[in-house]
Amino acid sequence: MEQTIIKYIEEELASEDIEDGLEITDDLLGSGILDSLGMVKLISFVEEKFNISIPPEDMVIENFMTVENIRDYINTKL
Repeated sequence: MEQTIIKYIEEELASEDIEDGLEITDDLLGSGILDSLGMVKLISFVEEKFNISIPPEDMVIENFMTVENIRDYINTKL
């Protein structure tokens, strides 16, 4: 799961090359890896790829700050 998310971010969303690769604990917004539009695209990807629905009240930074947070959130929905 983590590698699927990382690959999507690195290949489709990252605003710049990630030199050493993306780690599951990297801050996606704070580090500038993603901007707000990238985050919206990531949420759509997660919904489609993992066949879950993410309600607006769950679209908070705590659930999507890192790949680790995203993984933990997805696991609560599966």
